Amino acid sequence: MKTKVLLFFLFVSFQSLFSQEIQGSWAGSLSIQGTQLPLVFNIQKNGDLYQTSLDSPMQGAKGIPIKETTFANNELQLAAPNLNLKFSGHFNGTSIEGTFVQNGGSIPLVLTRKLNDTPVLKRPQEPKPPFDYPIEEVVFVNPKDKNTLAGTLTLPKNKKDFPVVILITGSGAQNRDSEIFGHKPFAVIANDFAQKGIGVLRLDDRGVGGSSKGTPEDTSASFATDITAAVDFLSAKGFKKIGLIGHSEGGLIAPMVAVQNTKVQFVISLAGPGITIDQMMLLQSQSIAKSQGATSTQIEASTAFNKKVYAYIINYNGSNLKADFQPYIKEEFIKLTQNQGLTETQIDEFVAQQTPSITSPWYVYFLKFNPELYWSKIKIPVLALNGSLDLQVKATENLAGIQAYLTKAGNKKATIKELPGLNHLFQEAKTGSTAEYSTIEQTIAPVVLDTMSNWILGLK
Repeated sequence: MKTKVLLFFLFVSFQSLFSQEIQGSWAGSLSIQGTQLPLVFNIQKNGDLYQTSLDSPMQGAKGIPIKETTFANNELQLAAPNLNLKFSGHFNGTSIEGTFVQNGGSIPLVLTRKLNDTPVLKRPQEPKPPFDYPIEEVVFVNPKDKNTLAGTLTLPKNKKDFPVVILITGSGAQNRDSEIFGHKPFAVIANDFAQKGIGVLRLDDRGVGGSSKGTPEDTSASFATDITAAVDFLSAKGFKKIGLIGHSEGGLIAPMVAVQNTKVQFVISLAGPGITIDQMMLLQSQSIAKSQGATSTQIEASTAFNKKVYAYIINYNGSNLKADFQPYIKEEFIKLTQNQGLTETQIDEFVAQQTPSITSPWYVYFLKFNPELYWSKIKIPVLALNGSLDLQVKATENLAGIQAYLTKAGNKKATIKELPGLNHLFQEAKTGSTAEYSTIEQTIAPVVLDTMSNWILGLK
């Protein structure tokens, strides 16, 4: 569930009589297989130059880089080659009518002025000060990688010998609140737990907030050393009942740390993987595609393509993955799209866009990861939760996997629950579609908060 917020400033010349009028935020929605995806282009003037950025609110992205912008004769041209994205539109003084192009697909897009540039999202669960419990801002160093980690430690008031949990974010660099789609789930958990008698340490991921920057070589194993350092930090402060709560990829990291650090007394997995990652991702892509209206034929074709790509990465034993992968994915992509009339340039753009992320150290490690290696060694108490409407980490398959591996470990202290009607973010949802995440006001269902806190407080 990663969402990086990128700040980008793009400069264009003052070339039109409409230059003053084009300043501001322009919003429109792409219609993709029955799903509406809002986009916002922000154009501001700085002297004789312009600053432009792109937001995708439902994807939790803000300030997406646009490398090229021209505006002349009332024609707006935008291009982001790294995203294989282009927009061409005519400005008539009140709207911009044009075409959005990405990965060879063209979609009509009409932009209109966004009168309220900063809409207020209703997030009733978000905690507001003043708080009636102790809060400590903390900083410590991971002794293994020498990186600094910053976070917030919330503690229950007038309590002694209470449990403390470390919250672990999902994929990608997130802040200590695990902020995404306007929600702050870790802040909600920390506030709820503090009032119930449970301490919480939540951290900025590497490169976010007060934590120091990571490296391009970082993997889930690197992030696991951060959490181990956090466990040791709490232990040095005198805490003994230390547990881990990991969401999504965090639910993969939690058992890694629990196996390696005996100070961990219990683990909660929130939508953590319980099957091999390639299997999990195939189920994920199938479920999301189906929710977006893809046909069975389209899903079968994309599944076959993804299987080949994953197998190539997992089984690769050469010396230059990036260089060797490019011709392979190009050949397979040509086969997949042979009847779609894509140009050589469009195909090359797709390959150039996909190769860096798919061959990155993080992705390769993630794709090769097998949760059994860790779950099958854990004997401490485990609570594993998934929502029945989770399209990203399917509940039935992943919970069954965790249950089987804990049984293999001889774990007699495991509780496995599928919670009806909840999505990947553990919100009460209608379909589980990723498009719902930002539109749902609820940040995390109360049943999840109560299930976790009651389980923790009930541990012997």
